Parts: sequence; C-alpha cells; structure tokens
Amino acid sequence: MNYGMIRYIVGKMLLIEGFLLLFPAFVSFLYGEMEGISFLLTAMLLLLVSFLGSRKPENTAIYAKEGFLIVALAWVLWSVFGALPFLLSGCIPRFEDAFFEVVSGFTTTGSTILRDIEGLPKCMNFWRCLTHWVGGMGVLVFVMAVLPLSNKNSMFLMRAEIPGPTCDKLVPKARTTARILYTMYLGLSVAEVIFLLAGDMNLYQAVIHTFSTAGTGGFSDRNASVAAFNSAYIDGVITVFMLLFGINFNLYFLLLMKNVKGFFKNEELRNYLGIVAAAIVLITINIMNLYGGVLHAFRYAAFQVVSVITTTGFVTANFDLWPEFSKTILLMLMIVGACAGSTGGGMKVSRIMILGRTITKETRQILHPKSVNVVKLDGKRLTNEETHGVYVYTICYFVILCVSVLLVSVDNFDFTTNFTAVLTTLNNVGPGLAKVGPVENFSAFSCFSKIVLSFDMLIGRLEILPIMMLLAPVTWRKKF
Repeated sequence: MNYGMIRYIVGKMLLIEGFLLLFPAFVSFLYGEMEGISFLLTAMLLLLVSFLGSRKPENTAIYAKEGFLIVALAWVLWSVFGALPFLLSGCIPRFEDAFFEVVSGFTTTGSTILRDIEGLPKCMNFWRCLTHWVGGMGVLVFVMAVLPLSNKNSMFLMRAEIPGPTCDKLVPKARTTARILYTMYLGLSVAEVIFLLAGDMNLYQAVIHTFSTAGTGGFSDRNASVAAFNSAYIDGVITVFMLLFGINFNLYFLLLMKNVKGFFKNEELRNYLGIVAAAIVLITINIMNLYGGVLHAFRYAAFQVVSVITTTGFVTANFDLWPEFSKTILLMLMIVGACAGSTGGGMKVSRIMILGRTITKETRQILHPKSVNVVKLDGKRLTNEETHGVYVYTICYFVILCVSVLLVSVDNFDFTTNFTAVLTTLNNVGPGLAKVGPVENFSAFSCFSKIVLSFDMLIGRLEILPIMMLLAPVTWRKKF
C-alpha cells in the first residue's frame, strides 16, 4: 500500500477544508459574532496538520485499495475536524453530538441533535449548510476539481466516491470531469438562489437553503424547516430543484452537448420521474381529507415525496401524522432514493431496476432453461461484474440495516423509532418517524447509538465499501 500517497492526498484535503472554514468565519465577521474565532483556530490547526503531510512521495501511483482508503479517511477526518468549531465555540459541547451533526452535514443526511436551531449563531448555521453543498457532489470530487492529480489517480478516487453501480467519465480526463460536474452543480445552485430571492427569503436564507437543496441535505436555519416560511412559492421552487438535483449529473452533460433525445431516453430518469409521479398521486388522494382539498394536499404531498426520494429531508408538514398508507410509501421511497450519479442517497433507482430485471431474468430462465436471457440497462448488456456488485451491495445494505437496528435498540426506544432512525441515516434522508419524526430530533439517543448512526450515515453516503475497507483488519495486512 502506498502510505505516502495516502498521507499526501489526505493532507491536501485537510488544507482545503481549512480554506472552506474561512467562509463561515467571514459570515461571523459580517454579523459581528465572536464564534468565528473557532473557525479560524480550526483552520490554523488544519494548516499545521496538512503541512506535516505536504511532502509528495516519489511513488505517486494509487489503485483501487488506496482509493477506497483515501475516500474513507478523508470523510472521517473532515467530519472530526469539521466538528471542532462547534466544540470550541461551545455551541455543541459534546463531541459525539458535534461529530453526529457534521457527519450529517457532509453526508447530506440532515438529521440533527439540535433542539433549538434558531438559537445557533448565523456562522454556525452557515457552516452546517455549507457542509451539505460540499458533501453533495463529494469532497473528493471537489478536491479533484482544484488539485492537480494524475488522471489515473483521480479516477480511482472518483470511482470510490461517486454514488451508483458504475462511474463514468464525461471526458477523457477525470479532473476535467470533476470540474464539469462542479460547474453544472454551481450553475444550478446560483439559479436556485435567484429564484428563492424572488420569494420571502433574504440572501442569507436563500444561500443556506440552496446549499441544503443542492446537496439534498435538509438543514435549515428554522426549527420548523421550510414549513416556517409558509409559502407555496418557496415550496414549489425547492421541490423543483430537489427533483433536479436528484437526477444523474451525467444527463445534464448530455443537455450541454444538445443531446436532448439521449437525456429523455435514459431509463433510470424515466423510472425516477414515474415513481415520483405515482407516489404524489397516491399520497394526495390519501391525505386529501386532512387538507380540505386537492390543491393543498398536492402541495404537501409533492414536496414531501420529492424531499424523501431525493433524501433531502426538508419538511413542510408533519407526515408522522399522515395515514399509515402514506407513511409506508415514504418509507419505501427512503430505500429507493434518487438516481445514480446525483447528490441524493438511498439504494438508487438504477440498482432497484437491475434487481427487478435480474429477478425477471431468473424467472424466465427457470421457465425456459434453454433460453438466453441477459440483463440490460439503457440498451446495454450489463456484465456479470456489474450485476454481482449490485447483489453484494444489496446484501451488505440489509445486513448493516439489521445489525444497526439491533445496536441502537439498547436505548430501549420503540421499534418504529429505532428502525426509521437507522433507515433514515443509512439512506441519508434526515427525518424518520415517531421520536425521530419530522418535528423531532436525535438528541435523545445515547452516545453509543449516535456513533453507530454516524457511521451509518458515512456507510450510506460512501456506499458501504470504503468504510468497510477502512475498518477491516485484512485491509492493513494483506497485499493485493
């Protein structure tokens, strides 16, 4: 294993996190808040740590093993150092709480331990939401866009971090791909800020809610989330942009290349939009009597369906009070998640499609043993390696889900609370049901459970393998 290159890249990443901390420090200066000192102190510490690993090794080659470990280490260390401003300022005095909050930010989960979000200084809320924006496209992709790494090295990092069954380059150079992705990401973000400013939001609120929408995270500066604005216009704008950020960014590249036909022919996109439409219709009908008409029911159903399937986690209604049928649909959407290559979490629509088509293939094979059946996606035949990867991911996903529910059950909460707490963190959604519902938080969990749920968030965002490799003893002793 090339430890020198791991140290070098992780050191550069910590340096960039130190630079990012200057933004909330500037916000604290604008609003006259003393808590900005904690960001400057943390940035100085990161500068020192990154300097220790600044010497570039002679051997710069990294492969899949190093790529997974760099990604896992980077996300854990970014979360540890990102929690320091909360600790140093006293805004979140306990480490496990600060770590949970920042992990929830970077993984774009949106779950929180805070009881009074509006009591936080503006710089702290800005940092919470900024972690969503950086983590949405991926901290490694962000670093690749600004650091000169070799194309081969960059691709191993991208494959380890980009969510979905496969990771394709838009152009031959991975670094150029990263820059294209962030350019499209930034463009959509600026557009949302402009639209939100046309509503009842000021610039600060428009920016932080855009950060949360773009990263499909869900942090807000209001205790009641987006519901606090009570604006159909703001609900509509955020709904549309959540839906857009849940689409594979590779498809936006097709639009840039004026390949509109290729964009709309994408099977995952069509299934994603179909699932959203069906869920909205079913929930609208189911909750119509609660809101006194179709239009109001549609407004709240559309927002929550898109918020959940894109794993954003914004709230405009307490869906814990909705009928069981509607809540069950939302729980299913938590598992499905958004499209591969988007900022959303969950299993991804493409994986669900592959699993469904594999079941169909096996059924046909049993009925017609001599027939030749293959699994295709967008007209392309999937290799055994690709389908095998989906099987392994699915099995690991449900094993981790079951084990995590067992572990957090030591706090002796009801099953709905425990199950949805794990489900919402593993899928990077945010709110669950019962004691972790839309108007509740995760503060009641023990230190042990918060650490478990924090790693569930990391496992869900990095799609299992990087964190598993980081924790597996065999990784550190076996050469391959």
